[in-house]
Amino acid sequence: MSFIESVFRRLQRHPKRIVFPEGENRRAILAGRRFYELGLGVPILLGRRAVIEDLARRDRIPFDHLGVINPETSADLPDFCRYLETLDRYKNFGLADARSLLLNPNYYASMMVQYGRADGVVGGIDSPTTSLLRPLLRVVKPSGSQDLVSSCVVADTGREDVGHKGVVVMADCGVIPSPDVEQLAAIALQAGHLCRQLTGEVPRVAMVSYSTRTSSAQAGTTEKMSAAAALARQHAQSRHLEMEIDGEFELDAALLANSAKAKGVQSAVAGRANVLVFPDLNSGHIAGKLAGILGSRAYGQIVTGLTKPAADVSRSDDIDTIAAVAAIVGLQAIEMRRLQEMAQEEKKKAR
Repeated sequence: MSFIESVFRRLQRHPKRIVFPEGENRRAILAGRRFYELGLGVPILLGRRAVIEDLARRDRIPFDHLGVINPETSADLPDFCRYLETLDRYKNFGLADARSLLLNPNYYASMMVQYGRADGVVGGIDSPTTSLLRPLLRVVKPSGSQDLVSSCVVADTGREDVGHKGVVVMADCGVIPSPDVEQLAAIALQAGHLCRQLTGEVPRVAMVSYSTRTSSAQAGTTEKMSAAAALARQHAQSRHLEMEIDGEFELDAALLANSAKAKGVQSAVAGRANVLVFPDLNSGHIAGKLAGILGSRAYGQIVTGLTKPAADVSRSDDIDTIAAVAAIVGLQAIEMRRLQEMAQEEKKKAR
């Protein structure tokens, strides 16, 4: 069973509602239909019903079981306007301004997931990353004390000797241009947590750079990655997280056992990493794109650091990839709900 088939199987037991803000896009309709046909849950398309139905009819896409919401005529719009005005950023907004903002499908979708009208959101099908990311950051609550949001690409390489049965989580590939040591440490924990959610395996997080810690190369970047690894380990230990974190490593020393051995690196992570953390957005974004172009199945960007699951896909992604990303978001929703319930139980016990 492939990685994505295991995701499908787990989600089929607990189907979820995924909202697609770009519902008037043909690829969004096809991806939503694929999501439904796989038994993964209910796709919700935002847009004008007449436009969406016409697109579906022209392409002979079965339209049954596809949810459609037009934000402009939605019964939830007045409530969402009131919710928006409770947020610090929008306290001085009037009703007209709140309504105008929420007619943007990405803002409306963000409100849907924040207030339980949907379980996750998948955007970016026909728009740049910032179009979805900005509303998410402004509407959805962060999951950690740092308020740091990053993103991951999940690459299924097809190589059993790499990562977890071929699967490697890579971060940050879409959000923070030049993270500092503290941000890199937070990114490492977020990416490790996503790896655990998706694979069930202990995350082995490698902080990667252009040198391995045993080499003579020393520069600001390598020192930053080494310091970030140490800080991430400290945070993981203080939070009792089962996670191995090490670095800095070259990419081959992180992923390939023979390379790690040849370079004299002995580590629980070296040669066995299933999570890669890159020093900056240039390297992370390039690596994520390269993985897909060179034959891996690349799923992302999966947004991390929020209390609700979301993903920003590439405008070049095919229908199957978009539906698969939606499935990953749905699986995250299951895990987030479970963790929230556990936290509530712990609070009750503490009283």
